[in-house]
Amino acid sequence: MTKLGFIRHGSTAWNKEKRAQGSSNIPLDQDGIRDAESLANRIKNEDWDVIYSSDLLRAMQTAEIVARSLQVDEVFLDSRLQEVNGGQIEGTTEPERIEKWGENWRDLDLGIESKEMVVKRALSFIEEVTQKHKDQNVLVVSHGSYIRHVLGELVKDLKMENHLENTSVSTVKVREGLWECELYNCTKHLGGK
Repeated sequence: MTKLGFIRHGSTAWNKEKRAQGSSNIPLDQDGIRDAESLANRIKNEDWDVIYSSDLLRAMQTAEIVARSLQVDEVFLDSRLQEVNGGQIEGTTEPERIEKWGENWRDLDLGIESKEMVVKRALSFIEEVTQKHKDQNVLVVSHGSYIRHVLGELVKDLKMENHLENTSVSTVKVREGLWECELYNCTKHLGGK
C-alpha cells in the first residue's frame, strides 16, 4: 500500500499580506522557517521513504528542513507540484484585484490556470510516483490550492471546509485503486489539531 503525505509549505510574507503567490518564487519568512522546523521535529520518527517538492523556493526550503530531520539525503524537485498559476493576479491582494478589475474579477480571463490543468499535471505526478514507489511512504511538499485540488480529485467525498494551513499535513493511502484520507490539514506541531 502506497501512502502519500502532503505538506503545505511554511508561511511567507505574501501569505501574511494575503497576496496571491501562484508560481511567484517567494521565500519562507522567519515564522515559516520556525514552523517548518516544528513540523520536522514532529515527524522525525515517522517512516517516510522519499520526499518530493515543488521547485518553488518556499516549498523547497520547507522540504529541505524536513529532509534534514528525517535524514533523507535527497529531495526530488518536480515542477508538476507547483502552485496553481495565478496569471495576472499574482502579487495582488483581494482589494487590489477589486480596484483593478472590479467585484467580478473571478469571471474574467486573467490567465489563471484552470482546475482541469492542475488536476491533469497532479494525476500525472501521482501515477508516476505510485508506480515508482509502490508500497512506500512518500512525502510531497507543495502548495495550498494545489493540494486541495489533488485531495478533492483522489478522495471525492473528502470534506475540505477549512483552507489548508501553512505546514499542515494531509495523508492519503491507496488500496486496490481506491484512495482514502487518513489525516487532513493537521497542524498539531503548531498547537493545532
